[in-house]
Amino acid sequence: MANTPGISAFPESDANMLLWTGTIEGPEGTYYEGLKFKISIQFPANYPYTAPTIKFTCPMWHPNVDMSGNICLDILKEKWSAVYNVQTILLSLQSLLGEPNNKSPLNAQAAQLWDKNPAEYKRLLMQRYQED
Repeated sequence: MANTPGISAFPESDANMLLWTGTIEGPEGTYYEGLKFKISIQFPANYPYTAPTIKFTCPMWHPNVDMSGNICLDILKEKWSAVYNVQTILLSLQSLLGEPNNKSPLNAQAAQLWDKNPAEYKRLLMQRYQED
C-alpha cells in the first residue's frame, strides 16, 4: 500500500494474504484527533468484485460503528466498486471519523450526541477508547 500519513494496512501473515491488519489515525480538528484505531480487513476470494469486510478491532465510539466494531459505510456496501483499493477504503474510513452519516447510525446515542453535546460525546469516546 502507498505511504499515506495517518493510515496503514498490511497482511497479517504471508500464509494468508486475504486477512490484513490496519491502523487509522483520527483526523486533525475532529473528536478523534491524536487517537489511533486498529482495524481488520478480510478480503473475499472474489475481491475486488466484492467489498472486503472491515471492522474496528479496538473499542470505537462513532455514529456509524456498532459496539462490535461493524462499520456502516456506503462504499463497503451498495456503493462498492472494483476500482476501490485499500488506500481508498482507509481514507474513506478516516474521513468518516470527522463526517459521520447521522441519518444512518449504528450507534444512535453517538449520533444524537454528535451535534447536541460535544463534551459528552468526547467523554464517552475517550471512555470507550481506553477500554482497549
